[in-house]
Amino acid sequence: MKTPIGTLNLLADDQILIGANLSTISAFNVNQDLKVVKSIPVISDLISDYFNGDLSAINAIKVRQPGAAFSQAAWKSMRKVSAGKVISYADLAQNSGSAAAVRAAGSACANNAIMLVVPCHRIVKTGGALGNYAYGVEKKDWLLRHEGYF
Repeated sequence: MKTPIGTLNLLADDQILIGANLSTISAFNVNQDLKVVKSIPVISDLISDYFNGDLSAINAIKVRQPGAAFSQAAWKSMRKVSAGKVISYADLAQNSGSAAAVRAAGSACANNAIMLVVPCHRIVKTGGALGNYAYGVEKKDWLLRHEGYF
């Protein structure tokens, strides 16, 4: 799917998004045959709506990804951060059940397989510096600007 930040590869199991990246389809770790399609009904439309200005559209997309309990809690917490807002890695750790797990919160961001929809771009360093982003800080900056954070 073409987007203003590059080609967004989507992987879904029926109507549940299980992967979204700006890398390649081969970056998805799947052990099954894939059916390549130009768009995924509903999911592709909601992502288009997001890029066209309906920032809350992606909230309606159901997601699933494998991971440990803390990562699951962190990904769930990320989805609660509204467009145009950010929280720190420390806040994410606390919201995910362990204030001391700041590094684990960073790892949950780094291991997030569903970029954009599980909005790890909304997690920043304490003090407001953007921090790292798997696809480059310029894409994180673009997304936050698109959402009205800056």
